[in-house]
Amino acid sequence: MNSLPSLATLLWIGAAAGGLSAGAAQAEDNKDDRGVTHHRLFIGDHADGIVRAIDLKDGASAGTFRIDRTPALARSVSGRTVLAVQGDAGKVAVIGTGISFEDHGDHADITVEDARLLPTVLTGTKPAHVVEGSGTIALFDDGTGGVTLFGENDLLEGAFKPRTLTPGAAHHGLAAPMGDFLVVSVPHDDPEKPRVGLKVIDAQGKPVGGVVDCPAVHGQAQSARVFAFGCKDGVVFAQPGGGSKPPTLRHVSTAALGEGNVSTLKGGTAMQYFLGNYGPRAVVIIEPGTEPSFRKIDLPTRRVDFALDDVKANQAYILTEDGRLHLLNILSGEIEKSVQLTAPYSMDGHWRNPRPRLAVAGDHVAVTDPLKGLVRLVSTETLKEERTIAVAGTPYTIVAVGGSGAAH
Repeated sequence: MNSLPSLATLLWIGAAAGGLSAGAAQAEDNKDDRGVTHHRLFIGDHADGIVRAIDLKDGASAGTFRIDRTPALARSVSGRTVLAVQGDAGKVAVIGTGISFEDHGDHADITVEDARLLPTVLTGTKPAHVVEGSGTIALFDDGTGGVTLFGENDLLEGAFKPRTLTPGAAHHGLAAPMGDFLVVSVPHDDPEKPRVGLKVIDAQGKPVGGVVDCPAVHGQAQSARVFAFGCKDGVVFAQPGGGSKPPTLRHVSTAALGEGNVSTLKGGTAMQYFLGNYGPRAVVIIEPGTEPSFRKIDLPTRRVDFALDDVKANQAYILTEDGRLHLLNILSGEIEKSVQLTAPYSMDGHWRNPRPRLAVAGDHVAVTDPLKGLVRLVSTETLKEERTIAVAGTPYTIVAVGGSGAAH
């Protein structure tokens, strides 16, 4: 079983992580002046099937890639690939980001190359959710209920030989790899009704144990080997079983938080926690453990998007429909700063209308501003806009890759 820290432990880890990061960076600077920092943004266009790559440092183009439809973008854990999911076209394009790291224990080497559209294209009836865990990427096909499983190296090396499982009927679902097992959503017997729960299946697709209730399951994230899934009435935590044992699933109610539910989740890296939405005007900080903790933070207006900071591990950023960007301190649960960043983007209207999206790249929050044709770069320290990057078309979805390493 995974050992889950208490809030007091999180507070200590947060303080220690800040000190260790600064110390390690200073030691690295003193030891080697060949350190390189490079971040690259990948931006999906709202109107056209185009993904644009932009280098953060100077705003220069790192490639323009034409695909079939406006994509949902999902980056791999390593940041070496970005999957451009085009559900309506039944395709997933794969972009090699050109940025990779080789771990050497006390430091990592960084390699920066050209971004490129890889020849492998994943196809399906209606591919949707992409989830990575335990070194495996799972692509769920809403049109068939099938799950395609593969490794990132297979995409990059041109040896793509995926496995496919069909654990249930077609539905808007998801699958999360955990060791030799998968946690998958369970459809309702009536295809017109929402999903009913989650179950664990083995490598052959056979169920292990029963179904755990998770009405209308939607949204998932991983933090320190634990997965969390949003339900209409709570959250389900999936704990790794250890060794050859399957993961265990446990439902925890969120009824005490009042009206609302979790349907989007993001997981912390340096600290174990989850940040989820809770209805349209709140977010909730979730700390898993023997007795999970939920802290609800009300927002001034409806939420547009939010993102976590992997470097400043105690910070998250939330954009609300009034165009204000908020800095949330995960440890205190307080909104510490708020600034006016964009014009208002109403959450009324179609859910696919062009609205800003957030990604964190080093010391900046990158925010797309579709109606202005810009990416706004905001300091994670001061929350002030430092500069903008003009982007052709209608910049919409965004992911960031990169970091710092030694260059040889």
